[in-house]
Amino acid sequence: MITQPKGSHLVSLVIPAFKQEKTILKDLNRIEKVLKQLRYDYEIIVVVDGMLDNTYKNAKKTHSDHITVLGYEKNRGKGYAIRYGMVRAKGTIIGFMDSGMDINPNSLSMLLEHFEWYNADIIIGSKRHPASKVDYPFNRKVLSLVSQIFIRILFGLNVSDTQTGIKFFQKKVVQDVAPRLLVKKFAFDIEMLAVAYSLGYKRIFEAPVELNLNLKDSIVSQNLLSAVLKSLWDSLAIFYRLKILHYYGDNNKKRWKHDTDLNFKIN
Repeated sequence: MITQPKGSHLVSLVIPAFKQEKTILKDLNRIEKVLKQLRYDYEIIVVVDGMLDNTYKNAKKTHSDHITVLGYEKNRGKGYAIRYGMVRAKGTIIGFMDSGMDINPNSLSMLLEHFEWYNADIIIGSKRHPASKVDYPFNRKVLSLVSQIFIRILFGLNVSDTQTGIKFFQKKVVQDVAPRLLVKKFAFDIEMLAVAYSLGYKRIFEAPVELNLNLKDSIVSQNLLSAVLKSLWDSLAIFYRLKILHYYGDNNKKRWKHDTDLNFKIN
């Protein structure tokens, strides 16, 4: 690891959380334990996506000054939760990471180091990076590969994995891209990457992750297939807005849907 005094960057990490009352506090402790060991100043912004259980209450039990817990009553989807946190982030590097135990928090170190090595606009965690350590069922690999080929054909993104839930962005990318976005749920990652790429943020690179998705086949087959199909449908809608309507372009600012709860300033 590169040795350097803290303070060169402030890293803002947004954690969307939904119905995770049993694990959220443990997840936050694991994530912060890793961030404390890195050479970056940091803040963690937890966004509870709907007050449907005790996730918010349990997250508030953290005693760390580096953790801010936010939330709202109605479930809006992961994409909305991430944007809600991003607009409140103070960092020069802003990212998000799925809560839960699937992604090993040690992956944060690799992404941030790769971010600086490549002078990236965006760095994304990739299951298919040669150095990744990934455990997940064969049928999930097949669905993921088919989905990724489809995404590459639609948007020309030269990356092997858009859907692993850990990514970092330059602050300027977030400020430029986030006000234009519409997807609140399944294809948020794809929309953010595709729009950023179309706006000229071409320095998108991949970094290795440690990931354990070795779930029961019945759960994977039922829930994952549904999520993949919905994500692909959303992807077609993104393609239509991007390539046909040119919805995301600067000339179309008046048509962007500005949500006052997100408080993005559109100049």
